Amino acid sequence: MMKPRKIELLAPAKNLECGIEAVNHGADAVYIGAPKFGARAAAVNSLEDIAALVVYAHLYNVRIYVTVNTILKDDELAETEKMIWALYRAGVDALIVQDMGITRLNLPPIPLHASTQMDNRTPEKVRFLADAGFRQVVLARELSLQEIRHIHTSCPEVPLEVFVHGALCVSYSGQCYVSQACFGRSANRGECAQFCRLPFSLQDADGKTIVRDKHLLSLKDLNQSDVLEDLLDAGVTSLKIEGRLKDVSYVKNVTAAYRQKLDLLFARRREYVRASSGVCHFDFKPQLDKSFSRGFTHYFLQGREQAVASFDTPKSLGEEMGTMKEQRGNYLTVAGVKAFHNGDGVCFLDEQGRLQGFRINRVDGNKLYPAGEMPRIKPRTRLYRNYDQEFERLLARKSSERKIRIGWTLADTAFGFSLTVSDEDGNRVARSFPYPKEVARTPQADNLRAQLSKLGNTPFEVAEKLSAVSDGASKDASGIGLHLSQNWFLPASVVADWRRQVIDRLMAARRITYRRESALMKPTGHPFPAAELTYLGNVMNNAAYRFYQAHGLQSIASAYEKQPVPQAVLMFCKHCLRFSMGWCPVHQKGRSPYREPYYLVGLDGKRFRLAFDCKNCQMKVFGGNEEF
Repeated sequence: MMKPRKIELLAPAKNLECGIEAVNHGADAVYIGAPKFGARAAAVNSLEDIAALVVYAHLYNVRIYVTVNTILKDDELAETEKMIWALYRAGVDALIVQDMGITRLNLPPIPLHASTQMDNRTPEKVRFLADAGFRQVVLARELSLQEIRHIHTSCPEVPLEVFVHGALCVSYSGQCYVSQACFGRSANRGECAQFCRLPFSLQDADGKTIVRDKHLLSLKDLNQSDVLEDLLDAGVTSLKIEGRLKDVSYVKNVTAAYRQKLDLLFARRREYVRASSGVCHFDFKPQLDKSFSRGFTHYFLQGREQAVASFDTPKSLGEEMGTMKEQRGNYLTVAGVKAFHNGDGVCFLDEQGRLQGFRINRVDGNKLYPAGEMPRIKPRTRLYRNYDQEFERLLARKSSERKIRIGWTLADTAFGFSLTVSDEDGNRVARSFPYPKEVARTPQADNLRAQLSKLGNTPFEVAEKLSAVSDGASKDASGIGLHLSQNWFLPASVVADWRRQVIDRLMAARRITYRRESALMKPTGHPFPAAELTYLGNVMNNAAYRFYQAHGLQSIASAYEKQPVPQAVLMFCKHCLRFSMGWCPVHQKGRSPYREPYYLVGLDGKRFRLAFDCKNCQMKVFGGNEEF
C-alpha cells in the first residue's frame, strides 16, 4: 500500500500576528518576508518576530518559509549571506529565492525553494532546478492542469507548489519590467508600482480609440477552491494562498476556507493527508467572497477563459447582493437574497462604468438608509457588499482554536501512580508520582476524566478515542484510559498538578522531536535548458553570472535593472486583449475591424505598443512613447 502523500496548505503572513493566525486557522506552512530582500518590500519582518513565529508554528509541525526572492546587487550578497545564517539559527525551515547568486554563497544547510519569479513553466526548467538542489518549485500561475500534470509526470519526485487564491500578476512573474522602465521601481527587487492596475485607453494604428479609460491589464483574483482535487491528482503538493500585504482578517478567512475544503477532501481521499498537526475549531463560517477580491477566476487552469480581467475597477467588489429597485427620499430599496447590516459597505458600477460606493447607516428590511449623501443609482444596478461589518466583527475577535489530539493513561504502581500522555504524532511522555493510596467512598472515574480533560489554553485536546493517537491500549471511548486496581481517591488539585507537569513535558518533547529538513547546496554543472540568457534571466550580480557559466552558458546578458534594453518587451502576458475583444484568430476565428498595431495609452499620454505572439499564445507589451 502506497504511503499517503502529504499536502501542504501554504498561507501568507504580512507580520507576526498574521503568521500566528494563519497557523491557528489551519495552515500547514506559512511564508513571511525576511528583514530585507523580499519581493514585497512593504512586508518585512524582524528576526525576533520570525523566530517567535517559528517557535509557535513548530509546535503544530507547521513549517515557516522566508522569502528572500529579489535579485541582488553585488554589494548586497554579503549582507544576504549573514541574514540567511541568522534565519537558519532562528529555526526557519526553507527560503524562497529568485537570485541564483544565492546558491554560490556560504550557506547553512537550509532548503531553498525556487520562487515563481524564476519563471517556472516547463519540465526542463523544473528538472534543472531540482538537479541544482532546489527542494520545492513554485510554478507559474498561468499553467493549465495538463501542463502541471506533464511537469509532475516528468519530475515525479519534485514537490510542486502552485498558487490557488489571491491577486494575479498580468505578466509572467519575474518577466515584468514595466515598473522599472516607467517609474524606476523594479518588481524583481520588491518595488512593483502596480502599473497593471492603472486605467488605459486602447488605440489602433490610426489613432482610433477602441476602448477608453478601462483597467485593461487588471486581472480578477484567483480562486481554485472548487478544483483542489484536480490539482492534487495532477501532482501538486503545496497549495499557496497569495497575500503578504493582506490584513489579518483576510488571512483568517481564506486560510480557514481552504482548510475546511481540504479536510473534507482528505476524509474522502485517504491517499492524501495534511502536512501538519492539530484540528481547527472555527467560531465563524469561512466565506471567500467576503474577503478582498476583484471577482474570481480559474485563470488558465482549465484552458483560456473569456473573462479573466476586471476592466471596470482594480478594487474589491466583494459579494454580489442583489439589485437596486428604486430610490425614495432618504432610502433606497433593494431586491436580493442576502441581507445587509448596519455599517456595511456597498459598491456599484455607475453608468460610466466607474466604481462608486457608500456606507449603510441603517437597514430596515429591504430598505437601505445610506450614511451621508444619497448616491445616484440607476434602477436594476447590481449591488455588491465589499465590507460586511458583522463578519469583520467576528474576525476581529478570537475566531479559531487549533488543538493537537492526545490520549491519557492513568495507572496505579507499587509506589503510587503513573500518568502517560500520547499525542497524534507519536510523542509519548510518562511520569511516576509517589502518592498514598486510599479507597474512595464514591466512584472516582468521572472526576478523574474531568480533571484530565481540563486542558484550558494549552494546544491540546483529548481525542474522542485513544485509537486517534499512538497509544491505543485502552478501549475507553473518551480517549482517557484508567488502569486502576481499586477506586482510589485522588484530590482534583493533585491530578491537576500532575496533568500540568506531564503537559509541560509533552510541549518540550514536541519541540525537541520536530523534524527540520536539512539541505546542503552543492555545486553542480548540468546544462541549463537554453543556449543563452537574455535580460529575462535577471542576472544582477557576478555570483549569478558564475552560476550560469558553471552550467554551460557563455552568452549571459545583464538584468534589465542593471542594463536597460532598448525596445525591450516589458511584459509577457497570457492575458490577451485581442481575445478579450473577440478577435483571436486561433481560439475564436475572429477578425478585428481595427488596424494593428494596437497601443495602450495611459492617462499621462504614455503609449505602449502591443504585439500578439499566437504561436506561444502571448500578448507582449513594449515600452516607450512610440509615435504613429
